[in-house]
Amino acid sequence: MKQLDIRSLDLNLLKALDALLDERNVTRAAARLGVTQPAMSGILARLRENFDDPLFARAQRGIVPTPRALELAQPVRKVLSDIGALLQPPVFDPASATLDFSIAATDYALRAIAVPFLAALKQRAPHVRVALASVEDGPLQERLERGETDLALTSPDDTPPGLHARQLFDERYVCALREGHPAAAGKRLSLKQFCTLDHALASYAGDPFHGVTDDALTALGMRRRVTLSVKRFLILPEILRASDMVAIVPYRLVAGVEGLRLLEPPLEIPGFTKIAAWHERTHRDPAHRWLRELLFATCGRER
Repeated sequence: MKQLDIRSLDLNLLKALDALLDERNVTRAAARLGVTQPAMSGILARLRENFDDPLFARAQRGIVPTPRALELAQPVRKVLSDIGALLQPPVFDPASATLDFSIAATDYALRAIAVPFLAALKQRAPHVRVALASVEDGPLQERLERGETDLALTSPDDTPPGLHARQLFDERYVCALREGHPAAAGKRLSLKQFCTLDHALASYAGDPFHGVTDDALTALGMRRRVTLSVKRFLILPEILRASDMVAIVPYRLVAGVEGLRLLEPPLEIPGFTKIAAWHERTHRDPAHRWLRELLFATCGRER
């Protein structure tokens, strides 16, 4: 028996064989495939050559399959079915999905973005696991390329080039101090009063006692008294609740935090923009697209 070479087998031949097995009639099989009867006869000739078997014999009404053709019927249908499934766009069902999703973020972004996202995710996709990591754990570009990180919550200036990105929100700063603080009686601090208070500052790099607020004060010819500098935003609410210090902090970091009073700063302080960035490798994946859209929906509104 002739050995079949898969490299010479046309997928359309398998579709034609399946149609002939179903219709048992060359004319009807040709109509089903949208080809002429002479073309179908040519396809049947190629099938016979490839499988080294007549495959069909003429009958009083149409054609009848040979034993070899009957043997091929089920495997051919399975191959066509598997290929059809392969070509279908993947479907993501959040309710049953079990994938892992990794997010790199600053501690501020974890509080402001990841917390509401995780609450919504647990309701819609309870079996999806999320790994939260710091953006400082290694080169972000490489982590995204290698698949160690799926999504980065960062700022435009800190985002490597060549990534997909979407703006999440523009953040503003507020003045936070404890409930019952002597300076918390009014709706707003005076600039002079603001400068005389003890300030806490979160500083990631550079001068630990100088930040964007100090730049704004310098432009006005004034200074404040920064008596505490920390590397992480998340500790500030605890420090403020336990002291008479004040801090200029991003609104989303302290919104809804019990025991704190939020006031508008007594001077203009430029805010910042948060974005989500991801690599091309996950850009079109249905699961990652769904997860990103959920994150955009949960963090896009100010709490």
